[in-house]
Amino acid sequence: MAGCVFCGIISGSVDATIVLDEPEVVGFLDVRPVFPGHVLVVPRAHHETLVDLPVDQLPVVFGAAQLVAAAVVEGLGCDGSFVAMNNTVSQSVPHLHVHVVPRRRKDGLRGFFWPRQRYDGPAEMDEYAQKIRSALV
Repeated sequence: MAGCVFCGIISGSVDATIVLDEPEVVGFLDVRPVFPGHVLVVPRAHHETLVDLPVDQLPVVFGAAQLVAAAVVEGLGCDGSFVAMNNTVSQSVPHLHVHVVPRRRKDGLRGFFWPRQRYDGPAEMDEYAQKIRSALV
């Protein structure tokens, strides 16, 4: 896709530090990492969000994210990882990407999902659940 920085990385026209180079996915270091070793895993084909990703590519993309998550822990000696994906909101590059962020206990990362809220009660929870269930295809 013209103008997509991640497509540029995939094609080799934009420099990146590649950590995973597979036929259908690429993993590279985020230039603005949450912590050093923060990797972005992207499909080679341009898809903007998870909803746009063909179903047959789910195991490919998330399988690669799983491999990278294991490699981050093993290679960096960290305690674990944070794996996340934004869809449109907070998605700085409109090309699907999975963040694999190395984590260490007491590393200071807080507030990724703030502020948290409470439902007014079971009836409101049921209402939201029903709306989501009715939209499932």
